[in-house]
Amino acid sequence: MGELNGYADLEKQVLLLHDHHEEKHFMSSEIVRDIILGVSDGLTVPFALAAGLSGADVASSIILIAGIAEVVAGAISMGLGGYLAAKSEADHYMRELKREQEEIVAVPDIEAAEVAEILAQYGAEPHEYGPIVNALRRNPQAWLDFMMKFELGLEKPDPMRAVQSALTIAFSYVVGGLVPLMPYMVIPIAREAMMASVVLTILALLIFGFAKGFFTGDRPFKSALQTAFIGAIASAAAYSIAKLFRA
Repeated sequence: MGELNGYADLEKQVLLLHDHHEEKHFMSSEIVRDIILGVSDGLTVPFALAAGLSGADVASSIILIAGIAEVVAGAISMGLGGYLAAKSEADHYMRELKREQEEIVAVPDIEAAEVAEILAQYGAEPHEYGPIVNALRRNPQAWLDFMMKFELGLEKPDPMRAVQSALTIAFSYVVGGLVPLMPYMVIPIAREAMMASVVLTILALLIFGFAKGFFTGDRPFKSALQTAFIGAIASAAAYSIAKLFRA
């Protein structure tokens, strides 16, 4: 009777969970990661390129053309890299899925023992995980999903993930890359345009770093300073090298 009451209480808790509880976790971590990757590189690389060319006393129009060419090439390269990375993850998942399917059919007892071992690691006793193991053996698809998630630590990838990653990274790179080039579009003197670009890009890096820290759970102000510092170092290095070779 006590066990039946326990099951009834558990069912009530499950119903209560569905009716009244809503998780507040941020679930779009992959998209955020792609945006961070694209914008951070987009802000930094064209910024350093423009600063380096400015140090070589090149006209604003030439810097703008070179900068736009770099943004286009960088967006394509970064987007392709994101596509290949996501495609590789999907291919790896499918290979492991096929292997796990074959093992469940070929050696079910060993796979069942692995389920028991996994549950035991979470503190379940044999009399507690035994019914769970048997229930999974009666449902091969649920068994397969369990093994993929808890034995291999793999989540089923979104079929559109590769394309989505490529487009997100490429678009984010373009958005970030246009920021340091904007002053060169309106200021004909390269040195003046560079100073405006430095102020605008550092401000953008601070804002972006703050947002990155906010969404990733890092300290926003620390993230803002770190991001701006990295961009400033990259541009200063490019400008100094250009000046050195110019001399």
